[in-house]
Amino acid sequence: MNALNHDLRAWMNGVESIRQLHRIQGIPWDKDLGGLLEMILERAKHPPALLFEAIPKARQDMRILCSEIDTIERLALAMGTDPTLGITDFIQAWRRKIRNFQPVEPEFVGDAPVFENVVEQDIDLEAFPIPRWHELDGGRYIGTNDLVITEDPEEGWVNAGTYRVMLQGPDALALYISPGKHGRIQRQKYFEQGNPCPVAISFGHHPILFLAACTDVPVKMSEFAYAGGVISEPVQLVRGPRTGLPIPAYSEFAIEGEMVPGDNLPEGPFGEWPGYYASAQRPEPVVRVKAVYHRNDPVLCGEPPLRPSAGQGFHRSIQRSALIWNALEDAGVPDVQGVWMHPAAYRFFSIVKIKQRYPGHAKQAAVIASQCRAGAYLGRYVVVVDEDVDIYNPDDVIWAISTRSEPENIEIIRRAWSGPLDPAIPKERKGFNSRALIDATRPYEWRDKFPEVNAVRPEFKAELEKKYASLLREVLQRAH
Repeated sequence: MNALNHDLRAWMNGVESIRQLHRIQGIPWDKDLGGLLEMILERAKHPPALLFEAIPKARQDMRILCSEIDTIERLALAMGTDPTLGITDFIQAWRRKIRNFQPVEPEFVGDAPVFENVVEQDIDLEAFPIPRWHELDGGRYIGTNDLVITEDPEEGWVNAGTYRVMLQGPDALALYISPGKHGRIQRQKYFEQGNPCPVAISFGHHPILFLAACTDVPVKMSEFAYAGGVISEPVQLVRGPRTGLPIPAYSEFAIEGEMVPGDNLPEGPFGEWPGYYASAQRPEPVVRVKAVYHRNDPVLCGEPPLRPSAGQGFHRSIQRSALIWNALEDAGVPDVQGVWMHPAAYRFFSIVKIKQRYPGHAKQAAVIASQCRAGAYLGRYVVVVDEDVDIYNPDDVIWAISTRSEPENIEIIRRAWSGPLDPAIPKERKGFNSRALIDATRPYEWRDKFPEVNAVRPEFKAELEKKYASLLREVLQRAH
């Protein structure tokens, strides 16, 4: 059993060994910590993982880890893949993994590090350094990188999803789950029966569990089995003493509690991933906390949604780009050279690179990318480009849109699948939006007569690279 695949601390040691863990001392939890995090992610091309320690006016034995997997190296360390791969090769490796995916069921152990400290009386979550991440947030959010664990009362399958959790008092948390999510469906089943909904929540865990909780795993497949399939070995769990629900054995900090029908408190607003306070304050079900479990010197994982241009969400882009690419391949679209769901817009903006083979090839790719499951929810723009465009370079993509597309040829799909966090859709129309399909390839019927690009040819570039290697290295080092 490889602890690096299960234990957050072992993974952090691995990150520190590649010099991508940065420790920061003494930052207040109320807005300062979230604001500083956003500034670092905005300005760092390859941001490190950030461990905030010695947080003032809070328990000093608790730390907060942010920006866990915002580089390929750290993502690879979490998933057990090759950290030297480039973005396209990494997406290809992930495509192969999920194409032939086999879940690995978790294993239960009798005792675990999460039970080093057990608190069932005088619970005081307010003493922990739980941040107010954004200036206009309605409160402090302990749940931004969490596992909300529930069980279907009728069919018995377990769901572990990442949903937002707001501190409401020493032993009370408000839990918001978007409509249609598995955790919300399970909770509603309990409420419709007039019964309380048991819940366990982990707030500090190995990043592979966060990745699984953020993924659209098949219905009734456990996220723990999905995570086990990614790392090719079972995730270790323990039974919660009060609920019987599974809790990661190496969780840093977890709670057990229940939600009772009609027991609601105001939740929100909260700065969400589109970059806006997209949902107003509303009553949401309250988790009444019955027990707290934590390791010595626990680490709380924080992944607050920031304005997308802050450089966050790299791991989400990798996953969904692979899913869209597979969907294109499954639909029979040939010669797809790459797919990139850009982190700055995430679900709203996808780019597909093809080598054109026939009339309508670009349109076919755009329609499928916009309506396959991985691209349909909250999509807005799909851009299709030729194979000479670097889809990871926004300047290159804008250049292709500007010089190879005509606005009169942009296709619009109306009444597509949106959601409650879409900031451009008014309240009365939430649920639907439109899609723009932009063909930024050379017009197929006269592509051979399209003007030549005035860039250095790849073959000549390789010659220059070899001829002037030391000069290029010196100039580029000075530039950085």
